[in-house]
Amino acid sequence: MGMDTLVRLQRRRPATQPLHRLQVPEGMTVPLGCDAVGVPDRLGPLVVSRLPRLGCVYADDAYWWWIVPSDSDYALPWPGPAQYAPGALVRGSARLIHRPGGTAPYTPPIPLYLALCRATGTTPDWSRTITA
Repeated sequence: MGMDTLVRLQRRRPATQPLHRLQVPEGMTVPLGCDAVGVPDRLGPLVVSRLPRLGCVYADDAYWWWIVPSDSDYALPWPGPAQYAPGALVRGSARLIHRPGGTAPYTPPIPLYLALCRATGTTPDWSRTITA
């Protein structure tokens, strides 16, 4: 492909929605930083039903989002179709659908990861067979 073709293709790409930070409710603190994990809205209720404790949960037209501590993706590949959003920056505008009691907005990341694995039929990363 020539440069002219590449430029034309780039110009035809649909505009993406700007990123918005999920706003933690007033009175809550984020001492561990703030990232978000999102799943398609059809999986949201399945994941919620498998969690022992919920932090802040947000929803938009396509995803449900959970607030998790920063770097909850460190050495942990979240299974597809989940999206990990550093800094809790997401496309579109999500509304708060669950606020926990207390001052911490976090959903514990390991139970969230396991619930998501269960809802998607994915084997947790640490349970996979290692081949030589």
